[in-house]
Amino acid sequence: ISILELFIQGGAAGQVIVFLLCILSIVTIYLFFERLSFIKKALKQEQNFFNSIKDFIHDGKYSSAIDLCQNTHTPIARMLEKGISRIDKSLKDISTSINNVGKLELSRLENNLAILATISGVAPMIGFLGTVIGMILAFYEMASAGGQIDIEMLSKGIYTAMTTTVAGLIVGILAYISYNYLVSKITQVINQMETVSIEFLDLIYDQKND
Repeated sequence: ISILELFIQGGAAGQVIVFLLCILSIVTIYLFFERLSFIKKALKQEQNFFNSIKDFIHDGKYSSAIDLCQNTHTPIARMLEKGISRIDKSLKDISTSINNVGKLELSRLENNLAILATISGVAPMIGFLGTVIGMILAFYEMASAGGQIDIEMLSKGIYTAMTTTVAGLIVGILAYISYNYLVSKITQVINQMETVSIEFLDLIYDQKND
């Protein structure tokens, strides 16, 4: 039996629920690729970027370092730009400003991830709702038959129960895998940001104590 036949035989309630789950699946796929593209840009490291920043700071060319950061569109570059712009402040102030920018960048990376997490939990529940509706329809048909139970009579309720459950689980699994994969990628970005920020603060510390 084809998926289209299952959809048609599921009755109006099943069709509405499956249609809703199709919308959620489209949203899941869109958010996954949109976030993945954004996170990959954040993970992209310009070759010799940090080494150039080091050279500029050693030479006291802070404006050149800021210009390089502005032309490098990554979270790390924006963090370093903020740190360099406050290089005349105390090390604690520099660290605080970098951490604040890091929190903002993390918030941008996690944008819409909550929607994926919600879909991963809601989609199976919507599918189970269809299951309950399908079983109610099946029992209603049985009660209305007055003892003359016909399998064909129960088919719509059973189709609704089965198709919505499967559809809900598929969408939920897809959203769950997408969410966790993106979280793992964001963790990589965070590790990069922390590593570079520590190296930058060490560089500034050495610079101030020379």
